[in-house]
Amino acid sequence: ISACLEHGGGYLLARTAVLVRTPVLPSHTPHYPAADRPERHLQDLLGVAFSDHPDTRRWVRHQAWSEQEFPLRTDFPLYGHPSDETPPDADYPFLRAHGTGVHEIPVGPVHAGIIEPGHFRFQAVGEAVLNLEERLGYTHKGIEKLAEGRDAQGLARLAARVSGDSTVAHAWAACMAMERAAGCEVPARALAVRAILAERERIANHLGDVGAICNDVGFAFAWYQFSRLRELWQRDNARVFGHRLLRGAVVPGGTAADVCAREAAELARGAVGLGDELDQLVPILEENASLQDRLVGTGVLAAGPAVHLGVLGCVARAGGIDRDVRRDTPYAPYDRLTVRVPVCTEGDVAARVRVRLEEIRVALELQGWLLDALPGGPVCRPWGVAPEGAEGLGIVEGWRGETLAYVRFGARGAVRRYYPRDPSRLNWPALEVLIGGNIVPDFPVCNKSVNGSYSGHDL
Repeated sequence: ISACLEHGGGYLLARTAVLVRTPVLPSHTPHYPAADRPERHLQDLLGVAFSDHPDTRRWVRHQAWSEQEFPLRTDFPLYGHPSDETPPDADYPFLRAHGTGVHEIPVGPVHAGIIEPGHFRFQAVGEAVLNLEERLGYTHKGIEKLAEGRDAQGLARLAARVSGDSTVAHAWAACMAMERAAGCEVPARALAVRAILAERERIANHLGDVGAICNDVGFAFAWYQFSRLRELWQRDNARVFGHRLLRGAVVPGGTAADVCAREAAELARGAVGLGDELDQLVPILEENASLQDRLVGTGVLAAGPAVHLGVLGCVARAGGIDRDVRRDTPYAPYDRLTVRVPVCTEGDVAARVRVRLEEIRVALELQGWLLDALPGGPVCRPWGVAPEGAEGLGIVEGWRGETLAYVRFGARGAVRRYYPRDPSRLNWPALEVLIGGNIVPDFPVCNKSVNGSYSGHDL
């Protein structure tokens, strides 16, 4: 069993052995609350018991397997066993509040919007939220199991589908892990193109989030405008890289796409146009009193709880946590760039919007520098066969935050173990904290301001 911990500006990989028949470990959760859901994930899918874990309820399983079936174990077949219909999960023991006027509001897992499933259980008095508890796991796809036996190219394709809106981040992290394991040196031009792809993914998603946050409080004008800008941006993605979401662009050893001089000029023009549009739109958001009334002071996540939970990305930076992998533990090509990291201290929805808008500006700057100084040479290195037992860790700053992948190879270059850690795994618990004391009608905007990935969380 391995655990990856951020320590002293670097990363510490701690490892211990457990008995196969009775795997038991002491829990990190009482000391590091961020370990809660990863440990429950291991408990459900590998059968590892954590002796002093404060919460032993099932998390991912949702009664899908019998008590002694653990689908991530190597003796469990990929497509499972024939089984009876999954029993209902109506008896999950949610935490409950009691007292005069307290009532319970269940939301989901099926929602009115076109979004993934997840359940939210509110304890409220009137419209004031006393407590929120999440129940996720409905989008569990068995990503770790599906990775077993794949070659490097197959794993890259799978990684690109861990969370569709983070296809570049997850594919890059997985390829970085495989390349480190195999000792593959990626060409400088390919690294620059990967960074361009990552910044374009960041911009597209931040544009969508800003519009959606405004729409959740009834400011439809911003939704229309930012949706239009995102659409134009993604059309350029499709024209230059072959896919609107940039899926399939990052491959082991480099990239599947290159950027010629004409395409570089086209991307640069699009960046200038987007910057000009933002110059006009951002003041409208800042000067709209009704919009600011709904965003300022709503859903506050202070730095203390954010550090306690290990929150990542723009959600953390909006609450004063000055952390970005591209700057703090830089990987190529960011190790030769100056990455400006926007940080706010208010920790509310308005701060999360401001950080996103400023991160779009930073990403435009980075794309410009990368396009102006694209190295020559190939964009991909031929992939060989990684030695049996070789392992690697890949960590990149995705648009949601630090995105991690661990890969270990087995015989003949086949993947033995793959574990992706999406930032949503650490950011979803923050929503339970920041919604306290707010009103139920503010839940949609608080939720969107965090915008955790259900798929990235559930794997």
